[in-house]
Amino acid sequence: MPDSSLRAVGWARSLPISSGIKAARDWAREHLEDLEWSARAPETVDAVLLTVSELVTNTHIHARSTAQLILTWDGECLHVTVHDSSPAPPRPRAAGTEETGGRGLLLIDALAETWQTHECPRGKDVTACFRPEPGAAAAADRTARTGSQTKEDDA
Repeated sequence: MPDSSLRAVGWARSLPISSGIKAARDWAREHLEDLEWSARAPETVDAVLLTVSELVTNTHIHARSTAQLILTWDGECLHVTVHDSSPAPPRPRAAGTEETGGRGLLLIDALAETWQTHECPRGKDVTACFRPEPGAAAAADRTARTGSQTKEDDA
């Protein structure tokens, strides 16, 4: 019988409102380097980092909540998940040409393979999926085989 278990590697970090968005991007970039994506999938790295910025910003501004940022590689997709304490779903809005905000969900929709929202007992998760080029995926799979435990980082 084939093994139906899923091998994954992942990281989690709590980002209070006071931590700033740069801390979220720097933390995510560090873990993408662990997956060897910086050299093999730089465009995907840029898309992931922009998505992290947008999701954490939305959590801090709209949910007025600490962001729980989780990165999980399952062998096919890097899942970028941000949890916040607000049950309100994210809502795309029509930003005027002179407005500096309001385009985050449109950007995520354009950059990610897919994205979705899940209600949770204490808020919601917004998850975006990214599939890198085949060479980057193979390197990430090696990382998953050698370090398959989820690690939690302190804020």
